[in-house]
Amino acid sequence: MLAVLTGLGLSAAAGLNAYIPMLLVGLLDRYTDVVRLPSEFGWLTNGWVLAVLGVLLAVEVVLDKVPVVDSVNDAVQTLVRPAAGGAVFAATDAADRADSSAFMQDNAWIGWTLGIAVALVVHLTKMSVRPVVNAGTLGTGAPVASTVEDTVSLGMSLLAVLAPVLALIALIALAFGGLRLLRRIRRRRATDSFPPARWSAWTKGSHHRPEG
Repeated sequence: MLAVLTGLGLSAAAGLNAYIPMLLVGLLDRYTDVVRLPSEFGWLTNGWVLAVLGVLLAVEVVLDKVPVVDSVNDAVQTLVRPAAGGAVFAATDAADRADSSAFMQDNAWIGWTLGIAVALVVHLTKMSVRPVVNAGTLGTGAPVASTVEDTVSLGMSLLAVLAPVLALIALIALAFGGLRLLRRIRRRRATDSFPPARWSAWTKGSHHRPEG
């Protein structure tokens, strides 16, 4: 069960930043005993792979803080982040054979599917919110929002590995916050579109008022 919680936390983190959880898992396996990945995921600990992930992370950190460019980057990441979520979920679930059920061991595709789904939901939420933040702050909110997202991704990744139960609580809080934010955005859009509609109805009605 704990392996599944770890996978969920890492997948959610990948939905915000694909490279942070992958780099963290690879580094922990390579230099510590906290994570031990099976041979089929040994590529995550390869020095060259870790170096490439580090470069990609640096590029992501820069691009995601530039208004408009961040939205283009999010569109590109629609494939990358879910794939990263599936990879880290499957890797960490496979790493903890004693904790994983026989069913999960025999159906490794479930880990990939769950990881992809969780990362995709988080990514789509981020992708929906960012343009609203940029428009509402004239672009000045992009660096702040990006920094918060990267911090949450790193924090969620660490919790997922070191304290999976706390990661589940954080994931629930993240989901709750994301839903509230999306509802607020929809309410704001509806409010912004109402005055023109009301004005149009009033002007149409004024044309038909009787004279005298």
